[in-house]
Amino acid sequence: MRPEAMNVNWFPGHMTKALRNMENDLKLVDCVCEITDARIPRSSRNPALDELLGRKPRLVLLNRADQADSAMTKLWTEYYRARGILALETDSRSGRGVDRFPQAVRSLLEEKLRSLEAKGQGNRPLRAMVVGIPNVGKSTFINKAAGRKAAAASDRPGVTRGKQWVTVSKGLELLDTPGVLWPKFDDPVIGEHLAFTGAVKDQILDTEELASHLLTLLAQIAPQALAERYKLTETEGLQGWELLEAAAKKRGYLVSRGEADTLRMSNILLDEFRAGKLGRLTLEAPEC
Repeated sequence: MRPEAMNVNWFPGHMTKALRNMENDLKLVDCVCEITDARIPRSSRNPALDELLGRKPRLVLLNRADQADSAMTKLWTEYYRARGILALETDSRSGRGVDRFPQAVRSLLEEKLRSLEAKGQGNRPLRAMVVGIPNVGKSTFINKAAGRKAAAASDRPGVTRGKQWVTVSKGLELLDTPGVLWPKFDDPVIGEHLAFTGAVKDQILDTEELASHLLTLLAQIAPQALAERYKLTETEGLQGWELLEAAAKKRGYLVSRGEADTLRMSNILLDEFRAGKLGRLTLEAPEC
C-alpha cells in the first residue's frame, strides 16, 4: 500500500476524548473486557490501552471467532493463557461463547469477590468496562450478553457515543465505550489488516490497492479459498494487481474494450471477506 494511503487522519477528536473518558472511568469498574477480532488478533489490540489500563484485571475476547480459523483461534487462546491473560472465544452475532462471559468475569475477579464478601458487600454487582477498536463488535456483544438491544450497533466504525451502562445480569454491569484507534502505526501491516476488516473507513483508503494487498496475502495463506470463490487456480508468482484483474475477468466484471472492472471487483472482494464468504480465515498467527 502506498505510504500516502496509510498516513491519513483516522484519529479524530472524539477518539482523543474517548481515551480521556476511559481513563477517568477506570475507577468505576472492577475489570476491563477487551474485545478483539479473531481474524486479526494482534492488529485489533490497541497498544495505547496497555499503558492506560495499567494493572486493572483484563479479559480478552476473541470475537467473530466463527469467521476465523478455529485451530488458529485455539492457538491464540493458548498464547494468552501462557502469558497469564484470560481469553474467551466469542461470536456476537450467533451468540456462541457469550453465555460463558459472566462466569469468566467472576473467575477473573475471584479475589475481588472474596474481598467484597468479607466487607459485607457480596451483593454489589461487578462492573466491567468494554473496550476495543471501531467495528470490532462491542455493541453487538453487549446486546447479546444483555439479551436485548441495549447498545447501538452498526457495521460502520465510530457509532458508539457517550457513557452507556448496561445490566447484563443481577451481578454484572457493563460500561460501553466508543471504539478507539491509535494515532500512528509503526507497522504498516497493522493498518492494512485493520482496513481489510473494516475498522478504518473505506473512504480514506485506496480501495483497489487495498484489495490487491488482500489478494496477495490470501494467495499465500489461503489459495484454496481464492480457487473456490474466484476460480483463481494459478496464483503462484502473480502480484496483487494481476490477481485483482484475473478475479474481475473470472467474474465477468468488464468495462469498455473488455478491460477488467477492478474497482467493482475490489468492493466485492472486501465485502465478501468481511462477511466471511471466503471461509474461516485468520490473517495473523501468534508467532508473528
